[in-house]
Amino acid sequence: MPTRNPRVNVVLEGPLYEGLQRWARRDGVSLSLKVRDLVKEALEAEEDRVLIHLAEEREQSFNRKEALTHARMWSHLKRQGR
Repeated sequence: MPTRNPRVNVVLEGPLYEGLQRWARRDGVSLSLKVRDLVKEALEAEEDRVLIHLAEEREQSFNRKEALTHARMWSHLKRQGR
């Protein structure tokens, strides 16, 4: 039965391939699952780095005097009877 998941072919140097094989064996998973999990972790770490950078930029440009209070932000809902 063919899989619906996309596939990627990767060429690895010998030592890297052997290290991945050891990790997969140690964790009792296939080499494919080990690589998938490592790629997933790398993508999550990159997403975290990007979000941290965005938060730092926003923190630098934040002006408390121009910011809306919670009450002012949601006051329109009270007027509409929600």
